Amino acid sequence: MSRLAAAQKPGAGVPAYLRWVNRGLGRRAAAAAYVLRLSPNQVTLLSGILSLAGMLVLVLAPPSPAAAIGASALLLGGYALDSADGQLARLTGSGSVAGEWLDHVVDAARLPLFHIAVLVFLVQAGQPPVFVSTAAAFALLSSVWFFAQTLAEKLAPGGEAPRPDAPVWLSFAKLPYDVGVTYLIVATSAWMPVFLTAYVALFLFTAGVAALSLVRKYRALRAGVRTPVA
Repeated sequence: MSRLAAAQKPGAGVPAYLRWVNRGLGRRAAAAAYVLRLSPNQVTLLSGILSLAGMLVLVLAPPSPAAAIGASALLLGGYALDSADGQLARLTGSGSVAGEWLDHVVDAARLPLFHIAVLVFLVQAGQPPVFVSTAAAFALLSSVWFFAQTLAEKLAPGGEAPRPDAPVWLSFAKLPYDVGVTYLIVATSAWMPVFLTAYVALFLFTAGVAALSLVRKYRALRAGVRTPVA
């Protein structure tokens, strides 16, 4: 744990849940994986399996508080392991381009697939088309934004620049579109009005932030400058 604590990514400007909760959970999972002699790629695959299990519970289990909390816990567990694989790779010095590629492939599938699971859940619950359409739009948005961010990191001269001077409040400002918050609201899915209100609010906020981010990245790439991560 002490070695992992000394090999953390900078936290400045990172969304609050990821910065103060998920990375800590991932650190403990990475330590456990190290003791169990798991490889980073195995942790990546376990992350994907947990996430998929959470989506299946959301879609297949009869609606109940227990199913809602269980689905949320599995999704958050997959998210924690998504942080653990990179930490384990740094701890063991076993990071590789292939491992990074695998991690991105799992992420690229997980993000839109979650919103498709929400779409199926809403259809099964007989919700109006406007909410079902929101889930479909969220799936598209998450896929486009993830691809745009990943590609910008590769195309920007020298990669995206870190923001060590980012203020603490920025982490809290980014909290609404932290995927951990999205997974947390799944715990309210047994109470449909609460879930729908939170889910639609997250979509609208994320869409606004994504639009600003895409414009900023396009302008930075057009000008040939590095864009800050935060």
